[in-house]
Amino acid sequence: MQNQQHLFNLSEEITYLNGAYMSPQLKSVTEIGISAVQRKAQPNQILPEDFFSQREVLKKRFASLIQANDYKHTAIIPSVSYGIANAANNISLQKGDEIILVDEQFPSNVYIWQEVAKKNNAIIKIIYPPKEFENRGKKWNQNILDAISENTAVIALPHAHWADGTLFDLQAIREKTTAVNAMMVIDGTQSIGALPFSVKEIQPDALVCGGYKWLLGPYSIGMAYYSDAFNNGIPIEHNWMNRHNSEDFSGLTNYQDRYKEKAAKYSVGESSNFILTPMLIKALEQLIEWQPKNIQEYAKNISSHTIKKLRELGCFIEEDTYRAHHLFGIYLPSHMNLEKIKSALKKQQIFVSYRGNAIRVSCNVYNSEKDFEKLLNCF
Repeated sequence: MQNQQHLFNLSEEITYLNGAYMSPQLKSVTEIGISAVQRKAQPNQILPEDFFSQREVLKKRFASLIQANDYKHTAIIPSVSYGIANAANNISLQKGDEIILVDEQFPSNVYIWQEVAKKNNAIIKIIYPPKEFENRGKKWNQNILDAISENTAVIALPHAHWADGTLFDLQAIREKTTAVNAMMVIDGTQSIGALPFSVKEIQPDALVCGGYKWLLGPYSIGMAYYSDAFNNGIPIEHNWMNRHNSEDFSGLTNYQDRYKEKAAKYSVGESSNFILTPMLIKALEQLIEWQPKNIQEYAKNISSHTIKKLRELGCFIEEDTYRAHHLFGIYLPSHMNLEKIKSALKKQQIFVSYRGNAIRVSCNVYNSEKDFEKLLNCF
């Protein structure tokens, strides 16, 4: 994998190590978006079949990226909260059932679980990382596995933690949840597109992704996968496009009780969005060409030297086995002054994020080893 900065429109004056906040946009995706905006000026060119054709292409591309056998298990969503809500509202919960979450998850994968827990007298169980840094990722994963029991109804977690990139062993967690007949819902927003993921291997019940981070797409569109477990569920909204025979515009008042197959019912209304949908298609096609495994390896190669030096300076960065390479957190030793480092980063126009106690660094194929050298100099 080679540096791909030329395909993006980032200013040469900045160092952007903040893809977990929002990705820069591919030039090709911007061009598609501009063309799509102009197309709306001539609505006579938008045909009835256009409401459906690009939706199907987008779902097929996403299915390919996550290695799902059937694209009909995918849905187009406007946000992570929307996608998680479709899953949470269709999971049967009894009084005393446990919903397992990991500590300091992104709110979109927390609030809805608090709501359904309250509604069904279920229990939220939060799994915390160990307080000490030694073997932190390994111990946190073990804490999660130990928490899964016969009382567990569902576990909702990310693949890579949004604050510091800690990896969760989804395969081991899936095996444990299967053994106790519990469901697994994954927020893939900070991983899908940059980190290899296979529905065939993990077999999640649901996977939800925002589109504007590692999928390199625009804001306000994302993708979800729902397994057969949700085939008979009820969506959180009822739009005409997701019903049987909705392609027949002349017969739309022949109201249908029947939904389209599998996960189609969970797509948001107006998901044929003639601007955002083609933009996300283009972004996914580029990711499929690059392949997430190559992006992950590229991120590892350009960051490894700096990470080694930061560890030598006393900073804690999770051991490589238990963290992502495209997203990681830097925890400072007591002798380092965070405000001085923030000031140095700002002066050098290096863009990162601050999440909890971590300086969050997130890179992609538009970055280089030189970017990480500039980061290191600020420490």
